[in-house]
Amino acid sequence: MDAKRIKELEIFAARIRLETFREITTLGFGHIGGAMSIADVLAVLYGEKMHIDPSDPKMEDRDYFALSKGHAGPALYATLALKGYFPMEMLKTLNQPGTNLPSHCSRVHTPGVDLTTGSLGQGISTAIGAALASRILGGDNYSYCIVGDGECNEGQIWEGALLAAHQKLDHFILFVDANKKQLDGTTDQICSMGDIAGKFAAFGWDAQSIDGHSISEISEAIDHAKEAAGKPSCIVLNTVKGKGCRPAEETAANHHLMFPDAEANRQEEERMNSLVKELTEEWRNM
Repeated sequence: MDAKRIKELEIFAARIRLETFREITTLGFGHIGGAMSIADVLAVLYGEKMHIDPSDPKMEDRDYFALSKGHAGPALYATLALKGYFPMEMLKTLNQPGTNLPSHCSRVHTPGVDLTTGSLGQGISTAIGAALASRILGGDNYSYCIVGDGECNEGQIWEGALLAAHQKLDHFILFVDANKKQLDGTTDQICSMGDIAGKFAAFGWDAQSIDGHSISEISEAIDHAKEAAGKPSCIVLNTVKGKGCRPAEETAANHHLMFPDAEANRQEEERMNSLVKELTEEWRNM
């Protein structure tokens, strides 16, 4: 991937963060931390790597994606809207009565959402099921999934890890958003996961640990994962919870935040929008 393409995806990630912030501040509260930390990987997946068609969300040979940490749905919704799965105006309805953008992801309600998620630990199982079903049906498509590092406290994650390795699901790529925090503390305080990549490797996976905010590292890690024949792949994304949103980054307990100050929200939105413009100008001058 050349420098100009990397910059395009950095712009996409910045736009995902901006639209996610707008969603959550329109509502007045939300899971800002874990939504912001996955913007970069979403930009690479939906902007470069996944075989998808927003005009045909149910395309049979599409790649599948499961956001197992479904409370980070606002980031996925922003991504889908920016890709054209549904009108941008719909983002203003996040978690409102009658919305098609519920607080956790639902395949029934939202165009482009393949698998319903949010009960932590379960998304990996449905994503593995999609990968196994695709192989049984003779497909060559990939199944991708994002889990949180706190979510890895769930035993179901490791049951899935065993099954995927046993089935040699080399078209299954899992991302662990290792932002080092969970709902009520740091992951080290609640239940330290230690070397997450090492644990998956011990379960028979190809495993990598990278900078989860580096577009180039994410892209290269996915390319490497696709070369790992005969085994599933885990990519640990070392991230900052709340990345790109100053109020979230500057708050220790940033899993879920209230945004009652309209003027502060306006200033932060303006700052984030300025970043998009700066990145776009850099891209034009390349």
